[in-house]
Amino acid sequence: MDSTLIEDEVIDLLAGEAGSLDAVAAITARAMNGELDFTESLVARVATLAGLTPPAISAVERRISVTEGVPRLVEGVHAAGGAIAVVSGGFHEVVDGLAERLGLDFWRANRLEAEDGVLTGRVRGEVVDAGAKAATLAEWADECGIPLSRTVAVGDGANDLEMMALAGLSIAFDAKAPVRGAADVVMDVRDLSQVLPLVGLPRHLRR
Repeated sequence: MDSTLIEDEVIDLLAGEAGSLDAVAAITARAMNGELDFTESLVARVATLAGLTPPAISAVERRISVTEGVPRLVEGVHAAGGAIAVVSGGFHEVVDGLAERLGLDFWRANRLEAEDGVLTGRVRGEVVDAGAKAATLAEWADECGIPLSRTVAVGDGANDLEMMALAGLSIAFDAKAPVRGAADVVMDVRDLSQVLPLVGLPRHLRR
């Protein structure tokens, strides 16, 4: 989701609300470049969010910008009988509402632990890391009756590489160096409707 389906990094927006933006941004950059273990870096970043309340999370939701072309991508995939989903190292607290508004078929993300509505600074349950992303792609493909050879994975960071290796077509979207070298296609223009012609679908539907 982050910097792909949306223009933002949600953890950075949350850190802005918590006053820990500089520390979190530095950890995020190192993790996305594969210099840090994703799970350890996520735990460290989430720890800085302790004390955030629902109004702060709502403020972050209002600030999110959907990447250009996403509505057309969703519409085009659905018109062709396909499914579209997001598996994110981000957080259900933000992903849920956005995924519903965009009409996605599946979504999965991390969950922030809260007590009495206040974030504890911990992640609840298993972390969605690189392995979880790949497993989720396989799970959803099986549920839809789609062979992995007919799946497309779009990613930008090191924790997307396992998922992208599993997919029939992997797309590096405005991506970091490790991903650009591993992907089947590199896409630098930030318009996700460009995915449609790569799989033989029109970018604009006839009305």
